[in-house]
Amino acid sequence: MTYINLVLIGFMGSGKSSVAKSLYQKTKKLVLDSDKIIANNENLNIAQIFASKGESYFRQCEKEFCHFVSKNIQNCIIATGGGMPLFCDVSTMGKVFFLHLEFDNILSRLSKKEIQKRPLFQDKNQALKLYLKRLEVYKSCADVMINANQSLEKISEDILQSL
Repeated sequence: MTYINLVLIGFMGSGKSSVAKSLYQKTKKLVLDSDKIIANNENLNIAQIFASKGESYFRQCEKEFCHFVSKNIQNCIIATGGGMPLFCDVSTMGKVFFLHLEFDNILSRLSKKEIQKRPLFQDKNQALKLYLKRLEVYKSCADVMINANQSLEKISEDILQSL
């Protein structure tokens, strides 16, 4: 039995939260979604945190989350925020899986409501630049790169087979 955390990274909209739920169904490992936990702790949604307290405050919250998980959490599924690997050493939390999906595929998946929830996705040209900038960071942080352009079932199977 392995007690390592499964850490999901990838760009906004790549499916980290959905894959985490799918993995839970297969493993019954607790899911910790960093964005949801931070939003809950702040009693604000992510867009409100960015607007009222700024991105640097949010990144500090992510660092605190990462540090806490690294020191205290085992045998969980961790869904990270899209920017966390740029500001935190996500490898300290467990085995890192990069959910890789092309930018156009991400765009086609997201509803207008989903885009509105993501402060850094408001300008699609800027979001594309951000995606391209983050791509190499995701690749360098990952223990395993997963093709996220397939069913949740297949993505989850690929992750579990790589353990």
